Amino acid sequence: MATKLDLVPVGEWGFFTLPRPMVIAGPCSAETEEQVMKTAAGLAAEGIHMLRAGIWKPRTHPGCFEGIGPEGLKWLRRVKEELGMFVCTEVAGEKHVAECLKAGVDMVWLGARTTVNPFLVQEIADALRGTDIPVLVKNPVNPDIDLWIGALERLNRAGIRRLGVIHRGFTTYEKIQYRNTPGWQVAVELRTRIPELPFFVDPSHMGGKREFIADISQRALDLGFEGLMVESHCNPECALSDAAQQLTPSELGKMLSSLIVRDKDSDDLSYREGIGALRSRIDLLDEELISLLKSRMDISAGIGRYKKEHNISIIQAARWDSLMADVIEKGGEKGLSEKFLRELFGAIHEESVDVQNRIMEAD
Repeated sequence: MATKLDLVPVGEWGFFTLPRPMVIAGPCSAETEEQVMKTAAGLAAEGIHMLRAGIWKPRTHPGCFEGIGPEGLKWLRRVKEELGMFVCTEVAGEKHVAECLKAGVDMVWLGARTTVNPFLVQEIADALRGTDIPVLVKNPVNPDIDLWIGALERLNRAGIRRLGVIHRGFTTYEKIQYRNTPGWQVAVELRTRIPELPFFVDPSHMGGKREFIADISQRALDLGFEGLMVESHCNPECALSDAAQQLTPSELGKMLSSLIVRDKDSDDLSYREGIGALRSRIDLLDEELISLLKSRMDISAGIGRYKKEHNISIIQAARWDSLMADVIEKGGEKGLSEKFLRELFGAIHEESVDVQNRIMEAD
């Protein structure tokens, strides 16, 4: 379902009309004036025009470094004046917004822990009312796309038209390679619902370690997203927060130069003919899939009637376990992932149970 927002295209933001990938970079936290200026100078030398730096840092446990506070905004202002860079930081309440507006910050973003709280989002939206400062919204910590869209709607209703999003992955209890599970399908779904929305990916928070940043960044560009927000520190090993996921400015520059930026589309006739033929084949297969699914649900309905006549319960756990094991084995032989098969056949099974439930409940 498409969502309509009243947005100013990123090309009309005035200060931020850079080619893909648009890059926002800087330290997780502004720690000292020297650290901020040295990092910013290094990034400017690599051709990066937008500095990010955390002024207030929400931390899981008390007693950790929670940001330098408003003093750091003076350092960002110095970056603007001396290096000509644009600057942005995270806000988590109306007081943060007021301090940023007073300091002349060019852009702000809402963090994942803020996006998850509609009360805080509304407080920030009200504090920003009457301004035209660009605002980026990180995904909530949990994969709730409607909560993400709701935050955008609150800001848009307050008159914020220069809106974008940052995808940083989702918190998980599972042991995975990355710090956060990527959940690319949620990001793609948001892009489908609001295609005009500028889309950044945060490979630093998604990966959690600097060795993952390049691969995640390339994946983001392969999916057609416009920009990257990457953490960079002049001396990452000494960083007061998220040391393991920060690159030096020179490392970041080298990484960016290695990325392949893919065109979103092409007017080349041979490409259009080739992609058109492949998509036609997919359309035909999709039609067959729909017909097969309809036939499968018809059989499920027959099974439901048969169970009802013989007073048998719908769920047969042993049968389902056996079916899934068989599907995973055969699908694996054809190169299909277990995750994909479980999700696909899980959805089919759920619909089949619903069909049988309706039959059981009918008079």
